[in-house]
Amino acid sequence: MPMVPPTWNERERVEEYVARMEQGTVSTAVAVSTLDVCQPAVSFGDDPSVHWGLTHFLLDGHHKLEAAATAGRPVRLLSLLALGEGLAGADDCARLPALRAQPRSARATGT
Repeated sequence: MPMVPPTWNERERVEEYVARMEQGTVSTAVAVSTLDVCQPAVSFGDDPSVHWGLTHFLLDGHHKLEAAATAGRPVRLLSLLALGEGLAGADDCARLPALRAQPRSARATGT
């Protein structure tokens, strides 16, 4: 989630990052993040679904992210999780490292 509108980005700087990324550079952006873990307000049958939302608020890297989107290239994200600021308990936060270590396909299916 950007903290400033993309129109505030300097075109020359974005183009500089695009050129670097096309040469193989992988840039790093920095964000502060919150974790929300919620259940639906209304349950239908035996559905014990729980919804996890990890939101990243971009602090530094707005030019890099626009460049990555333009060039179709990856960006690393250094995320600083603000423990206790979201709707997640301490146990949920403690599970994050193990969940992040799972292969992407396992994370997407919840297995």
